[in-house]
Amino acid sequence: MIQPSLFLRRAILADAIFSGISAVLLTLGAGMLAPWLSLPEALLRETGLFLIAYAALVGWLGTRQTMPKALVAIVVAGNAAWTLASIALLFSGWVSPNLLGEIMVAAQAIAVGAFAELQYVGLRKSGGAVTA
Repeated sequence: MIQPSLFLRRAILADAIFSGISAVLLTLGAGMLAPWLSLPEALLRETGLFLIAYAALVGWLGTRQTMPKALVAIVVAGNAAWTLASIALLFSGWVSPNLLGEIMVAAQAIAVGAFAELQYVGLRKSGGAVTA
């Protein structure tokens, strides 16, 4: 367990808020967004459903007085992996988004990458191990 810095706590909570907003929009609006972005409706909806669980976990983590360092590291690594996977998706040929879809995927990849970086910096600024 670590004593999280205020910087880390804010980066984690901001991630939870933006992930929660994305979760609602993608889950409930997949049918409307799919034709606008030329992305598969199922991909958008399933991403939204995943983000519901992710936002809940990260929101819970952000409210802890102490945080499991390994869990924070998993969140950072997961955000970095999400960023790389989003970019890879655009080059894979598995989907054929229009320009708006490409911009949306790229923008969220940049945002998630920024969260990974902020959380990593916050983790480095956090206090040492806490013994109970």
